[in-house]
Amino acid sequence: MHRRRCLSAIVALGVIASLLLPATVTAPPAAAAPAGTKKVIANLFEWNWTSVASECQSTLGPKGYGWVQVSPPQEHVRGNQWWLAYQPVSYRIESRKGTRAQFQSMVNTCHAAGVKVIVDAVINHMSGQDNGGTGWAGSSYGHYNYPGIYGFQDFHYCGRNGGNDIANYGDRYEVQNCELVNLSDLKTESDYVRTKIAGYLNDLLSLGVDGFRLDASKHMPAADIAAIKGKLSRSAYIVQEVIYGAGEPIQPTEYTGNGDVHEFRYGKDLARVFRSERLAYLRNFGEGWGHLPSASAAVFVDNHDTQRDVGGVLTYRDRGIYALANAFMLAWPYGSPTVMSSYTFTDRDAGPPSDASNKTLNTTCYSGWECEHRWGVIANMVGFRNATDGAGMTNWYDNGNNHIAFSRTGRGFLTVNDEDYAITGRSYYTGLPAGRYCDVIHGTYANGSCSGPVITVDGNGWFAANVPAHDAVAVHVGARLS
Repeated sequence: MHRRRCLSAIVALGVIASLLLPATVTAPPAAAAPAGTKKVIANLFEWNWTSVASECQSTLGPKGYGWVQVSPPQEHVRGNQWWLAYQPVSYRIESRKGTRAQFQSMVNTCHAAGVKVIVDAVINHMSGQDNGGTGWAGSSYGHYNYPGIYGFQDFHYCGRNGGNDIANYGDRYEVQNCELVNLSDLKTESDYVRTKIAGYLNDLLSLGVDGFRLDASKHMPAADIAAIKGKLSRSAYIVQEVIYGAGEPIQPTEYTGNGDVHEFRYGKDLARVFRSERLAYLRNFGEGWGHLPSASAAVFVDNHDTQRDVGGVLTYRDRGIYALANAFMLAWPYGSPTVMSSYTFTDRDAGPPSDASNKTLNTTCYSGWECEHRWGVIANMVGFRNATDGAGMTNWYDNGNNHIAFSRTGRGFLTVNDEDYAITGRSYYTGLPAGRYCDVIHGTYANGSCSGPVITVDGNGWFAANVPAHDAVAVHVGARLS
C-alpha cells in the first residue's frame, strides 16, 4: 500500500502552461472500440464508479487509454482517510465509491468504450482496527473476526515486536508473517484462505473485470499468490505491488512468474534525473539501470503511495516538469506505463472529496481533482505510445546535459529540452516517412487536422524546430496530416 530550477519561472512560460491544459476530446458512440494496441493504464485513484464510467466514455476511450485502474471496491471500514479503502471487512462489492450495480454498470460502460478494467485488490490482510465495528455496508467485524468469512485461525500471529507488527524488512519471515501497520495478516498458505480470496476475485471476474493490481504482494510469498491465481475462473492481467529494497531478502524478481511487477525505482530515479542530474543519463534507462526486465515491469512517474512521500518523486505539484517526465515515460520503450490521476491534498491521510457521510463525490476535474490523465501533453502522448508500440529506440541524441532526442524506429520521435535556455537553429533526424505531423506536445490531432504546431519531416527524415526551455516536441505516425 503503501530542480535545481525555479518552478515559478517554468510555469510562467506560456508554452509550458499549455502542457497542462486538458486535451480536446470527442466522445465516440458508446459501442465504438478504439482500434490498435492499447496498454496505457489510467489510475483514477478513489474515483467513484459513476465518474469512472463517464470518464471511460468521454476521455479514456477516445484518447487511447487501454485500461482504467480503479480503487478497492470491497466493503471497508468507515471513515474518510484514503487508506481505509485498504482495510477490508468483507468481500461485498459495496463501498464509499458505489454499489455493486454501479460497479457492474461502470465495467460495462468502460468495455463499450474500449477500456479494460483493473481492480486494486486487497488480499494480504483485513482491517487494522483493534476494536472492530461495523463496515461501510453494515457488516460487523473484529480485528480477527469477520463473520462468515474468517476467524481467529485464519490469521498470522508472529509474536514479535510487542504487537505482531513488521519491524525488520531484512527478515523474510517477519515481512510475510507479521502485520503491516497492524493490519490483520491473512494466512495465505491456508487453502481455505486461498479459496476465499479466489472467490472474491472470481466474483469480480464475473462482473467483467479484466485484471488485478495485487496490493501488498511483498507481504505474501510468491508461491501463495501463484496458488490463488491458479484458482481463478479465467485468465486475468496481474500486476503485483512489490517495493524494491536494497539488500532485502524479498526482491521483485521473485514475483515475475505470476505476472507484472511494479518497478518503484523507476519514478524515484526519473525524479532525481529531472530535478538534479542530466537527462543525458537516460540513454539506457530501465534495464540498464538495474530495473526489472521490461516485459515484467509496470512503471509510473508517481502513484497514490509515492506521491505522499515528500521529495521522493515528481507529482502534480511539479506541473511542467511533471508533464515532461510523463511524456518521456510514454515515449520510452520500457515497461508498461500507468498515468496517475489524483485528487488535491495537503494532509497525506486525507480521503477524496466526500459528502458528510464520507461517500465519494462525483469527480469534477480541476476542482478538488487534479485529473493529470487529461493534461494535454499526457493525454496526447498516450496516442504516441500506442502508435509506437513494439518499435525500438534509435537515433539517440544528447548534448551531454539536459537536451535529448530519440526515435521509436520508423514510428515516432521525441525531443526534450530541459535546459534553462531555448535550443534554436538545429535540425533533428527522425527516420520517419516524409510528411506533415502534429506536434502532440502542443496540439491535439483529430479528424486529420492539428490544433497546434505542424512539423514537416523532409524526404530524408529530418525536421527543423526551435525548442523553448523546459519544453518538448513529439511527432508520430498516428498523428500524420494528409
